[in-house]
Amino acid sequence: MQKDSFLKFKNTIKKANNIVITTHWSPDGDAMGSSLALYNYLLQLDKNVKVVVPNAYPEFLDWLPGNKNVIIHQKNEAKVEKLVKAADLIFTLDFNSFKRIEKLGLLLEKATAPIVLIDHHQQPDNYATYYFHDVAACSTCELIYELIAGMGHKKLIDKKIAACLYTGLMTDTGSFRYPSVTAKTHLVLSELLKTGMVPADVHSAVYDTYSYERLKLLGYLLSEKMELVKDFPAAYFAITENELKKFNYQKGDTEGIVNYPFSIKGIKVCAMFNESEEGYIKVSFRSKGKIDVNKFARDHFNGGGHINAAGGKSTQTLEETVNKFTTLVKTLF
Repeated sequence: MQKDSFLKFKNTIKKANNIVITTHWSPDGDAMGSSLALYNYLLQLDKNVKVVVPNAYPEFLDWLPGNKNVIIHQKNEAKVEKLVKAADLIFTLDFNSFKRIEKLGLLLEKATAPIVLIDHHQQPDNYATYYFHDVAACSTCELIYELIAGMGHKKLIDKKIAACLYTGLMTDTGSFRYPSVTAKTHLVLSELLKTGMVPADVHSAVYDTYSYERLKLLGYLLSEKMELVKDFPAAYFAITENELKKFNYQKGDTEGIVNYPFSIKGIKVCAMFNESEEGYIKVSFRSKGKIDVNKFARDHFNGGGHINAAGGKSTQTLEETVNKFTTLVKTLF
């Protein structure tokens, strides 16, 4: 674990006026929750702060406080380039390699401002000036809470910040059921509840906003596309772009579906493969216990993540990618 002192962070933030916060490609609940929690905190310190994301994220995160001010690099490249050049400080949240932010990474490689990495994924690249990195944390939102508290500013955590942090804690732990949840996680939750934030409201905003088509897609995937790997406790989905289009697919519609086969007794590895508009196969892996899908994704699918949750991509066809997985999955057991 690499963990710079809070004194270093405090002095660095104190000196900075123009701050840019960014997170990974296809941001999820932890990515946006941590980014907007930090954004709302820095606003209270009277900083000029901008949140920049590489591309669009699911609509079920649009309610997060500060969402309207998020800048999408893919749609505003010139504006983002100016912001990065003018920045005194840059935060990179919930990722640890510039490969995870596509073209935005090329901009950050040229940045002159100090970079702060805040993340909980394994094996971070050596690009940052300061590191707040802990693989034992259940989410990047847990680390943002720890940062704010460590700076002596716990009283600045209001309902807005608490809602953002709760979103990341909830989504990155499967509603607090994954092994990454610790006693510390629940202590953080108890502090967030003291702000008056209502967990049921956050849960509803994230999980009770399905479209009719999204629910039909879930039913289709479970009934027609879920496959078991012969002789091994593994299951997977493989979805074509045309199949997604039939259900008016929107970004985020397949979020969390990879986990569904775990409800089958004995299943220890789940995978999802779907064609993407970017022209490659998007890959997601989940596992139970000590089965390391992070290493599996790094070794075979140009990806990485956590021991029990990782992702990657493939430039082969969907069929070839699935065949590769079903051939190699035995190495996990």
